[in-house]
Amino acid sequence: MEENELQTSAAHPNDSIIKITGMYQDWFLDYASYVILERAVPAIEDGFKPVQRRIMHSLKELDDGRYNKVANVVGNTMQYHPHGDASIGDAIVQIGQKDLLIDTQGNWGNTLTGADAAAPRYIEARLSKFALDVVFSPKVTEWQSSYDGRKREPISLPVKFPLLLAQGTEGIAVGLSTKILPHNFIELIDASIAYLQGKPFELYPDFPTAGIMDVSGYNDGARGGRLRVRAKISQLDKSTLVITEIPFTTTTKTLIDSILKANDKGNIKIKKVDDNTAADVEILVHLPNGSSPDKTIDALYAFTACETAISPITCVIEDNKPHFLTVSEVLRRSTDRTVSILKQELEITLEELHLQWHKASLEKIFIREEMYINFKDKKYKNKELLYQYLYDRFEPFKKDLLREITDDDLERLTQIPMIRITNFDTYRAEEQMLKIEADIEEVKNHLAHLVDYAIAHFERLKKTYSKGRERKTEIRVFDTIEATKVVVRNTKLYVNRAEGFVGTGLRKDEYVGDCSEIDDVIVFTESGAMYVTKVAEKQYIEKNIIHVAVFKKDDKRTIYNMIYKDGQTGFSYIKRFNVTGITRDKKYELIPQHKESRVLYFTANPNGEAEVVTVNLRQLGTLRKLRWDIDFADTLIKGRGVKGNLVSKYAIKRIELKEKGVSTLKPRKIWFDDIVRRLNTEERGKLLGAFKGDDRMLLITKEGLVKTIIPELSLHFDNNILVMEKWVPEKPISVIYYDGEKERVFVKRFVVENENREELVITEHPKSQLLFVSADWRPMAEVVFTKEKGKEKENLTVNLEEFISVKGIKALGNQLTTDKVKIINTLESLPYEEPQEEETVEDLGDEEIIASVENENSGTQTELEF
Repeated sequence: MEENELQTSAAHPNDSIIKITGMYQDWFLDYASYVILERAVPAIEDGFKPVQRRIMHSLKELDDGRYNKVANVVGNTMQYHPHGDASIGDAIVQIGQKDLLIDTQGNWGNTLTGADAAAPRYIEARLSKFALDVVFSPKVTEWQSSYDGRKREPISLPVKFPLLLAQGTEGIAVGLSTKILPHNFIELIDASIAYLQGKPFELYPDFPTAGIMDVSGYNDGARGGRLRVRAKISQLDKSTLVITEIPFTTTTKTLIDSILKANDKGNIKIKKVDDNTAADVEILVHLPNGSSPDKTIDALYAFTACETAISPITCVIEDNKPHFLTVSEVLRRSTDRTVSILKQELEITLEELHLQWHKASLEKIFIREEMYINFKDKKYKNKELLYQYLYDRFEPFKKDLLREITDDDLERLTQIPMIRITNFDTYRAEEQMLKIEADIEEVKNHLAHLVDYAIAHFERLKKTYSKGRERKTEIRVFDTIEATKVVVRNTKLYVNRAEGFVGTGLRKDEYVGDCSEIDDVIVFTESGAMYVTKVAEKQYIEKNIIHVAVFKKDDKRTIYNMIYKDGQTGFSYIKRFNVTGITRDKKYELIPQHKESRVLYFTANPNGEAEVVTVNLRQLGTLRKLRWDIDFADTLIKGRGVKGNLVSKYAIKRIELKEKGVSTLKPRKIWFDDIVRRLNTEERGKLLGAFKGDDRMLLITKEGLVKTIIPELSLHFDNNILVMEKWVPEKPISVIYYDGEKERVFVKRFVVENENREELVITEHPKSQLLFVSADWRPMAEVVFTKEKGKEKENLTVNLEEFISVKGIKALGNQLTTDKVKIINTLESLPYEEPQEEETVEDLGDEEIIASVENENSGTQTELEF
């Protein structure tokens, strides 16, 4: 059978062979080209797809300043777009919802909720002032015949603005697609101006749904780039989260559906969701008692549409071919085209002004020289003789004209009514010509300084139309959320230690703890083996399991304490280690492989605790010392594959726990990253301090709320935090506030009395506000007073330590002044030597851990060191 031919049946060789080569080469290629060029992908010239361009042309045709029924616009557009009313109606609604080119009236749907617009017969539209200003210019528009030859339509509209980037677009063609994201109106104008001035610029999307966006992978909108967009979620109270902004490409309905689906799967835990969205988004997520709001926020980002990834594809039509560009290149091309259109408009205007001046000059000369007097002579009734007479009369004035006189000029002169001739005002005619000459000079100046003229054009657009078009989407670098750390563990994990089974289906066996379907479990056995495997319903590991737990990747603070017997020598050893990187389902041998080797003592310590144990030896001959204590704190934390320190050369009878230990790790240093507004231990942002297990962090907000919290890395922080530092219980907090009820300014100093309670340190009156707060030992403040009756009072410097003593947190405080206060400035605090903290534990901590595992890398290739 020949290539590209299809045989209908191999079992019947006599059946005919049907060739489909021509169909594929012609029909399919024609169809693909048509979809790409005529339906799905926008043109680089004006940023419109064909249906959008025809809609705008129809709206211009119908424009009389009043609203038109969308049904009428659809009908008029069908003269140019032969694809039915439904596609045209949908395209009009999409343009109208972007609130840039079409002034809408009626129910046009809701992009936040996904609600559809009303039927075309119920809604109305007209061109916006912006569209009339920048989209149309008939004198520079290129035209073509419509599909049936009855009408003329624009090949492209002379858009003098980067409209494609402002509106964004999306389309799926045959073999390719386009997804250009909307950008901010003001930022596009600023970028165009910067480009014309030869300055660098950067452009990032801005979405009508607002939200938060990480642009680190945007790659200038090129193919292969990626954006991460998140909903804006905040804590309304201890049991309620509120979503006020949603990611682009989602609606409140799809967002809520994803939340409910994640709840059904058990990835998050919520009570219910309320949608109060109207003009603004408001989705209330109610949490069960005991749920962590911060952890739930992370889980919403990890398991629902509250975080979405968007991959831009900047595909446009240029020279009747699809091209993949960057956003910056699209803006440069659009700006260059704007300059070109402005130049064409100026050249046409200049030509029209020259024509006006020429006509005015001829008319002035014609009337001033009374060339019309001899028209009564019969010989001038002949048109040729009349024109020849006029040519002769104008001959002395030709040097003053811009161009040669034509028969059309003379015909116009001969048609001037006598009343205009008799009422001709020479002075006014001179003034008119001077005005035309001034306009000509102005246009010539614009042409000579075309770039400056284009910059002025963009500045005028910004001044006229930018109100209310400020950036909505916040740009922020996102932190990485690990699903295993935020997933709700609502599945129970069990173990059969003797038989060696672990799983969620062993309900009759020993309960270990809660887990989730995406967790890994770490298992240690008496033979000294370690395994990390995925949670399953029932899985065989190895007999005689001694420890099972949910595995935390890269956890350097969980320390395992072990004493084991080397079966080959009979000696026993002690070692401490952590487990970070591993290979799943791989068996790790932690002690020498021998049938007599086994683990004698084992504990897992989440904060590096080092207990004291008592070792009891078996009675052997003349051996005297059969019992002594060992403190694990004396053993350094090293890699899991090390041999360890010798405990005894003799057989151990048993090991008993004598006393529980304290952490041997250094206090953990914590930083606050203001960009992602999260705590971290990677030295990003401001250092808050070194925190031990029971240390807390002090927070004071702009609203006057004071609380202390345990510094967990999963916490979220809003922009309203004034004070964030390590809490020192005995250090006083100084506050200056305005009491809305008494209309006076008060000062108070207090210490936090209840570490588990959030308290308001100003009065509850709605006009009360916090003016100054400091958690320094000896703060200073400067009071600036409001001018009264033209008199200006000298600023007051206040030493708050001397002004008022430390009182209760609920105290009203002392009145600062009876005068009206304009502002409180923070001055440099007075020096104070803070008391030094005493070290109560051995300083073995993270440095030793890091040094001991440098040879491990990810921990997957470590060899035992015996």
